[in-house]
Amino acid sequence: MIEIVDPHKPTTLDDYAEYIQLRPSVEELREEAERLTTPLEGRTLWMVNSTASGGGVAEMMPKLVALLNELGLDTEWAVIQPQAQRFFDLTKHLHNLIHDSGPSRLSGGDRALYESVSEDAADALEPYLSESDLLAVHDPQPLGMGAILKDRLGLPTLWRCHIGLDRQTDHTRAAWDFLRPFAEKYDRTVFSISDYVPEFLDEQASVIPPAIDPLSHKNRDLSVHKVSGVLANAGLARYSEVLTPDFEPQAERLQTSGDLGPATSPGDLGLPFRPAVTQISRWDRLKGWVPLLQGFARMKERHYAKDAPSGGSNGAFVSADEEHPERHHRRLDLVRLILAGPDPESVADDPEGQAAFEQICLQWKKLDPRVQRDVAILALPMDSRKENALMVNALQRCATVVAQNSLQEGFGLTATEAMWKSCPVMGTRAVGLRTQIRDGVDGRLVENAEDADEVAETLDAMLSAGRERQAWARNARRRVADEYLVFGQAERWLETLARVGEASAAPVRAAAS
Repeated sequence: MIEIVDPHKPTTLDDYAEYIQLRPSVEELREEAERLTTPLEGRTLWMVNSTASGGGVAEMMPKLVALLNELGLDTEWAVIQPQAQRFFDLTKHLHNLIHDSGPSRLSGGDRALYESVSEDAADALEPYLSESDLLAVHDPQPLGMGAILKDRLGLPTLWRCHIGLDRQTDHTRAAWDFLRPFAEKYDRTVFSISDYVPEFLDEQASVIPPAIDPLSHKNRDLSVHKVSGVLANAGLARYSEVLTPDFEPQAERLQTSGDLGPATSPGDLGLPFRPAVTQISRWDRLKGWVPLLQGFARMKERHYAKDAPSGGSNGAFVSADEEHPERHHRRLDLVRLILAGPDPESVADDPEGQAAFEQICLQWKKLDPRVQRDVAILALPMDSRKENALMVNALQRCATVVAQNSLQEGFGLTATEAMWKSCPVMGTRAVGLRTQIRDGVDGRLVENAEDADEVAETLDAMLSAGRERQAWARNARRRVADEYLVFGQAERWLETLARVGEASAAPVRAAAS
């Protein structure tokens, strides 16, 4: 029911400090940590979430846990492992409701299931805890468990919610009504964006944006030779000979038969040479996969219509690349759409992943064959975190534009990762994305992620705007460096934990006096 996760050998702060652009952030963090860890001495922080792989929380946890340990706060990472798949069906339903999606009805049976699983998880974790420890749980899955342990042990507790919506609807009210009795028991709550905080938690909420590790396998700089080697090892490109052995298993690609097969079949993807629009996320309907696919197809179809013998445009929009129209014409000939995500069966806490993946596959099969051959749907294996991360890194670095066409987005670390790599990003007005991406400064934002015409027009404009893409790329990297690296995140965590630690120590000091 509980797995204690080893975050593996971490990169140390000294390692980061070797990079001149990261050294000031490291020095500032060290100075602040000396002050902030004082009220936390002698305590152990327990971080608990619902999966050790797949998704932004699992991606973020190893570095954060290791970093807090290095800064002097004893930190452990645990994952709950409920046996009832119905529990993850329920928490996915709650996730969708918070994003204003799905049926709003929640039954007494749902509450009984949630409370039963939470009790079992609390029973499993309780032997590891002491009353002086700090417990931080992430998202709705372990929320009930933490509330129960708060009642049993009285230990300081913090709930970190990574999802939200910037408005109230019948759906969001149903979800928060369900979660409120558990969330209210916590000493402190943390949200990614202030707009996500429900009113009943206003007075006890802090804001900590998610962040990326700049030296992780997913985000570290890769030389041209390393990018080529990863593509070859992962089966994403055909090269005659490379230095390192193939990954096992390799990436797979949707075939016309409906099955998954080699990523270079029926033809090579053309990486890193051909222009590419690339989206890499979980297989989740809210990631806007289908309208992105439809928008790309519409852009291609209009390009083909523009080439029609009649000479008519059939509604095609005009390229914005006024200096080099022939080059942009050639770019639209060559550009491919790459949709990549994890093996949908490998993410235990997302039961809808397989259904979302199948919906994308169905839409792909309906495409005009000329468009279909320029769309690659890739399943990236999760057997090795390192290899999966390197695949994502290489794919993003080969992209002309990285898309994150989310209908709703808690934050969107996939966009953050691309921005750090100086990739121009097309995002949406989903709160997490518009918080990061300033339209026309760090990338472009689509007003309506479900409008295939707008997606098509924005992609065409971005692909044609060579000079602007360079400016967006520079600005995007600078924005992540200033706001969304793990050093600032760790400092904000220490500030919040110190507040919780001081508050829990105050009654003890008062009783002693």
